[in-house]
Amino acid sequence: MVQRFEPRFATGRAPAQTQAEVDAGLRSFMLRIYNYMTGGVLLTGIMAMLTYRVPAMQEMLYNIVLTPSGPAIAGMTGLGWIVTFAPLGFVLVMSFGINKLSASAAQGLFWAFSAVMGLSLSSIFFTYTGVSIARTFFVTAATFGALSIYGYSTKRNLTAMGKFLFMGLIGMLIAMVVNIFIGSSMMDFIISAAGVLIFAGLTAYDTQRLKNLYFQIGGNGEASPSTPSWGP
Repeated sequence: MVQRFEPRFATGRAPAQTQAEVDAGLRSFMLRIYNYMTGGVLLTGIMAMLTYRVPAMQEMLYNIVLTPSGPAIAGMTGLGWIVTFAPLGFVLVMSFGINKLSASAAQGLFWAFSAVMGLSLSSIFFTYTGVSIARTFFVTAATFGALSIYGYSTKRNLTAMGKFLFMGLIGMLIAMVVNIFIGSSMMDFIISAAGVLIFAGLTAYDTQRLKNLYFQIGGNGEASPSTPSWGP
């Protein structure tokens, strides 16, 4: 039997609030979060593009060679390897230590993560065309939107699924690190397929968790910028 889930009864929503007030407050709360996410994505894109366009930034991260089709990456510098693995470190810190951070520290960590993620993703501009990157971005954005709507509207409790998916995410990250040294194309394909499924599930799970967070903080939409949510 599918478990039915209603956050208004699972948490401490103030009974004095009308349904219209709750709906308006929840929309404002989620909008604030999506604004932060949009800002983070923009910062990631800007940092990736700057790295691709500015030779000095390229040389800090990559060993660049010139080919008939343009510059290409022949290898990574020491700093490049650090930047490659840095997002994993951010994820672990934000997942397991977020409750110990102040609001300002958590926000600073989020923006730093977004910037470093842009540096680590800059290599895609050396491999794929701008059209391919744009197409992938819009498909990903549409998929994220659909899954987020599902997580927002479903009555099914996704808590158990979230814990399972987070363990899968850790396993996938470990496999990615191992495959850097193995170089298996089959493992690369499996990791890519698993990543799509894991992040699809986490999108729905995290949307529901953020919705529940609104009720747990008593319907205070102003708290959203200082209550980021990562981890299981």
